[in-house]
Parts: sequence; C-alpha cells; structure tokens
Amino acid sequence: MTSENATETVRGWFTGRLPQEWFTGPVEITIDREEIAVIGSLAAPETAEGVSDAERSAAVDGRVKGFREDTREHRIAIAREAEHRFGRKVAWGVECDGRRALFTHLSVPVMTRLRQPERRVLDTLVEAGVARSRSEALAWAVRLVGEHSEDWLRELREAMEQVRRVREQGPESSGDQA
Repeated sequence: MTSENATETVRGWFTGRLPQEWFTGPVEITIDREEIAVIGSLAAPETAEGVSDAERSAAVDGRVKGFREDTREHRIAIAREAEHRFGRKVAWGVECDGRRALFTHLSVPVMTRLRQPERRVLDTLVEAGVARSRSEALAWAVRLVGEHSEDWLRELREAMEQVRRVREQGPESSGDQA
C-alpha cells in the first residue's frame, strides 16, 4: 500500500468512525512510522462583540479543555481500535479560532551523529538556557526550522509524492535480464 493510499485509508476510517458532531469539518490526518495524528476543527466559542483578546483567548481555552475532557473516554476507545487496526499509536488534537492544541502525542528518540561544530551549537543553546539538554536543544532547533520553512517543506513533500506517482506508473521490473 502506498503512503498516499495508507493516508486515505486511515482518513476514511476516522471519518467514518468519529462522531460527526465533534468537528466542524474533515479531520486532518498526519502519519509517520510511529504515530497517527488526528486533528479536528472546533467551532470558535461565541463571545460578545468587542470582547478583549484575553477574554477571547480564555473562551478558546475553555472550549478546547471542555472538548478534551468530554470526549476523553470515547477518544481512548477509538484510539485503541485504530492502534490495533493500523499498528500505530494515535495522537489527538484540535484547532479552534486559529489556535492548535495537541492533547497527546509521542516523543520518540531519534539517534543522530553530530560533528563538533553541530554539538557546539547545541551546547550553546544549553548554556544560554534555551534548552536543558542537547536533546531538548535539538528538538528546539528542528521546531524552529519547521516553523520557518513550512512552505519549502510542503513543496518538498509534494515533489516527493509526485516522484512516487511517476515511479508507480513506470514499467514494472520483471526480473528478467537481457
């Protein structure tokens, strides 16, 4: 199964399995080797006209917390089904009034080898108090790159998907040698 088909299958399963009243539209599904992230959109809370930013922010916080608490048991049951079916953990999150909140998600160790100049970057972040450890500094750096290059990363992912589609359309390798 291709990664596109896998994503479509997972998205379709969640679309059929999730209660329709939970979200205002289709869920966003992101899949990697370890985890399926399910992000749904919540309706923004109705507030009086001209409320302060603090009041609007508190209303969004309340909406998100209410959804998280009210749906916890049901989300756990759905996650268990999905984990059994797809062999990956399930993470949950929502978007509400332009703010994204992840409730549960994995923190997966990733091994890497760094030369001294790269290690010095991490050590500087630790010494400056930006991070408590090299591991945290590396995670911080990856998040920063992701935030500042999202358009480029999206284009790269789209190009990789196009290459995958072209490969699938190419001649099959029969294994026969001329």
